[in-house]
Amino acid sequence: MASEEELFASVDALLNEEPHLPPPAERARLREAAGITQARLAAALKTTTQSVKNWENGRSEPKSPRLDAYQRLLNGWAAKYPAPGTAPAAPVVSVAATAPAPVEPAASGVGPANAPQAPAVPAAATARPTTTPRAAAASRRPAAKKAAQPAADPRFPHGPLAVLDGDGSAYGTGGIVLDCPATTVVELVEWTLHESGLGAPRLHRNGKDSDPLIVLTAAAAVKLGLPERLEGHEQRRSLRLPEDHPVVKQVVKAKWRLTQRGFGPWARIYRKVQGRERQCVQLAVLSWDALDERSWPGVAEMEPADIARALGIYARRVITPRGSTAVSGLELMTALRPPTRAMQDPQTGNWVPGHNPGSLGTEPMDPAPPEATPEHPVVVESGWNGGFLNEEAYQWVRDVSLLTDEECTLPYAVGLDLNTAFLAAAARLVVGLSGPDHFRAPAFNPKIPGSWLVDLSHVEVDPRLPSPFTPDGTRPTGPAWYQTHTVAYAQELGYNVAPLEGYLRRETGAYLDPWHDRLKTAYVDTLADLGVTRDLTDAEFLAAMERHKDADPAMAAVLAAIKATVKGGIGKLRERPQGKKYKQGERWPALQRPTWRPDIRAAVISKARVNMHRKLRNMATMTGLYPLAVLSDCVVYPSPGASPLDFLPYAASGKPQPGAFRLGPTPGLAKLEGVQSMLWAVDLMEQGYNPARHIKGGDAVLDEGE
Repeated sequence: MASEEELFASVDALLNEEPHLPPPAERARLREAAGITQARLAAALKTTTQSVKNWENGRSEPKSPRLDAYQRLLNGWAAKYPAPGTAPAAPVVSVAATAPAPVEPAASGVGPANAPQAPAVPAAATARPTTTPRAAAASRRPAAKKAAQPAADPRFPHGPLAVLDGDGSAYGTGGIVLDCPATTVVELVEWTLHESGLGAPRLHRNGKDSDPLIVLTAAAAVKLGLPERLEGHEQRRSLRLPEDHPVVKQVVKAKWRLTQRGFGPWARIYRKVQGRERQCVQLAVLSWDALDERSWPGVAEMEPADIARALGIYARRVITPRGSTAVSGLELMTALRPPTRAMQDPQTGNWVPGHNPGSLGTEPMDPAPPEATPEHPVVVESGWNGGFLNEEAYQWVRDVSLLTDEECTLPYAVGLDLNTAFLAAAARLVVGLSGPDHFRAPAFNPKIPGSWLVDLSHVEVDPRLPSPFTPDGTRPTGPAWYQTHTVAYAQELGYNVAPLEGYLRRETGAYLDPWHDRLKTAYVDTLADLGVTRDLTDAEFLAAMERHKDADPAMAAVLAAIKATVKGGIGKLRERPQGKKYKQGERWPALQRPTWRPDIRAAVISKARVNMHRKLRNMATMTGLYPLAVLSDCVVYPSPGASPLDFLPYAASGKPQPGAFRLGPTPGLAKLEGVQSMLWAVDLMEQGYNPARHIKGGDAVLDEGE
């Protein structure tokens, strides 16, 4: 038997339901029976004729307060003009219009979205039909032919985003095409917020829903009064429209706001939160290079429906894009670890924002001097000259004189690349959550995150391997600052460590765990969609990787974007000042973020580099092979054959040996990066170049997390 609490909860759910509208066809019948045109109805409800058309063909639904007025009108018509063969029905009174709205606690200054609460039931949530795609324009490739799937969150029936073309077609996810009547940016913002049904639910109960994203093609940008391209030297340099541009003035006149980055490739237009609803729309202008070719290869040139598909998959698996993949990577951290949660003040009983345990909080935190950059105020104002952390990715080439005759006679140089090495390093990584405390001669503890001044010059490493303590692989010459994982590895190698100083953190946690888990799942699932699954043998895996990019260009672009999100997100943790006007010692905008945390970046890179060295050492022990070069997460080995299968260690059973490099589709496992002749590799090494940079056949991009 149900308890009183369960019964009351069920009744409250009914009280809080929004009004249910009749089916779209019935709405049109009632209006026509009343002799009212769509234009006249639109004028009465202070909306557009196109909106009324959308309501009557099931493409969209009205939202309160327009929903309540429309419901009242339809009820009145239904009483006057019952459907043929039915008795007149008593009008249905909207409970939502008469019942008092439940009071919900606000978790932060941006409104109650962060408070723990059940998702609000949207306008006509249970009556809203699934939107079906209409045919695309004849000059465009048709949108996906499968019917749109029911939305996971009924408040956002049309998905997280849409790609708007010049003819007013807004291509959404799942193959839907919406009609957008907007001819100005202000009209577009209003339509997006009130009629489009776009958006995405929050990723954490204490977080905020994702704002809807509208991607503008070049034709759509021009139609809305924007330049097809940013014109003039100043606009290109600042990547934004000037404040006196007509569109910017139009936005401000309508009492909308732009963020500090202005109206650029990724423009965020908002009003301060009032009540429950966030009022914010994200725009991305394709012809202003909103989608970087390196992160989104080929996407900007795709048809709108395919762009919507690629961005929609990324939004569903990662986060609705909010800027570059680096920005999205950083935003994802905050979305999964919101800084505040709703807490009840014991004195007043009011709900107030409180610190969310495990997050970085709402206030920026200065690093310890050795963790900062030379231009940081902490360094400049204190006159610090005690050195800095140098936890960076490997850029190492073995001395040519250490190559053996046997190695030089091998025919091939084979490059292995570790899948999302930084992501693998972020797994179960304990980082500091509080500010640094300074200690003199602290006893080393591998469980305490921080920076240690210690002399590791006595640690012996085979000269055919890079030193695990420096990015260039050279042996340390005296005391230097290291992150905890680097010092712990020296202990793992059997050496005593005696720190001279330490900047350590008392409050710790695995801050990046949910970020790692979500991105790992996104990476593995996207590879699987491209035919690279976990159940493949190593030979099948290599064959699948060779052709995976040709299987589905849009999905291949999503995979590239996920990888860029990992590296870019880690890099944003230590974003440097930008612009010629910057002066050393000034605070730059990135320092105002709680996520400006160079110590966390150092921890990830330190662990990734140590992981790489551990595999290099195990490979030497198991196979007697030593690398020719390492560049970040790519390593080049001499090989008797043109495949990794020719030199990777396997047990008698055929299974890969644990501890060495292993092939596979998950983060931390390896794939083939490229194959060249051994003669080619030696020639590069003699010229002072790194073969790992060029093994793929071009010039690899080293992303050190900047």
